[in-house]
Amino acid sequence: MADFFRKLFGAKEEPVKQKPQQMDMATTAPLTDQQINSIVAGQNTKYELKQLVASVGQSVGKQRDHNEDSVLAQTSTMSGSTESIPFGLYIVADGMGGHQFGEVASNAAIRIMGGNITKKFQSYLYNLPTQPLQDSLQEVMETSIMEAHQYVQREAPGSGTTVTAALVLGQQVTIAHVGDSRAYAVHPDGRMEVITRDHSLVKRLEELGHLSKDEAENFPHRNVLIRALGQGESLEADIFTIPFPQPGYLMICSDGLWGVLNENDIFRMIIDAPNLHRACQNLVEAANAAGGPDNITVILAQMIG
Repeated sequence: MADFFRKLFGAKEEPVKQKPQQMDMATTAPLTDQQINSIVAGQNTKYELKQLVASVGQSVGKQRDHNEDSVLAQTSTMSGSTESIPFGLYIVADGMGGHQFGEVASNAAIRIMGGNITKKFQSYLYNLPTQPLQDSLQEVMETSIMEAHQYVQREAPGSGTTVTAALVLGQQVTIAHVGDSRAYAVHPDGRMEVITRDHSLVKRLEELGHLSKDEAENFPHRNVLIRALGQGESLEADIFTIPFPQPGYLMICSDGLWGVLNENDIFRMIIDAPNLHRACQNLVEAANAAGGPDNITVILAQMIG
């Protein structure tokens, strides 16, 4: 297993360390709330073990009677004699097509993609690998999103869903994206970098120069998508790999959040919160306080160490 991860991440061979003849006596005690918050927030502290921490917030909103958003957040860390290997899978899907079908589409997307990706990596994360991974991370994401697309077409015709999925392995993030849910890199200096591209009519008109940025923000048909999972015979998803934002945060959210709150407010609520859980709850509460016109979903992830 050590050889496998060294090849995957380019880790260098470490000299074997001899265990000391005698072990130091150690005591343990529960961490205080202040210590926990400091660890989770990563406040100017370095840790030998690199690991992911993540949290989720969700609400039906104030103007909808059902929830068509679906979310999956899975985080683990493998460490021991090998290099620390953080693993995370985060997916937000915003369904469309009516009360029943929108929910079916978004839920199918996260379950099929989540199941396929987790199954692909299970043997390498939790067993001794016997053979190398045959597919690249981007190929794994593409196969998974295409299977979800075909399922939605077959089982919920006429519906569709956005999907923004992030697979974190080591210190890299592989994104699979279609629709107008978004992934952001949130930097400590205040930059909110949108790392996905909206597949929407308003974004296309803005790219073609027919709308200014201000006009795009007030465009009456902002929710019209030109690409969605489950729509059309073939699916063209954006799939790419980037470094995990360090220091900083990875945020994935539906338009019920980013379409209601401005980026300065989002950044301030993340930075000011004592931990990721509180940050997610504050973001959801703020979107609801601003009217909550749509379902709201947000995932925040941070790499500490």
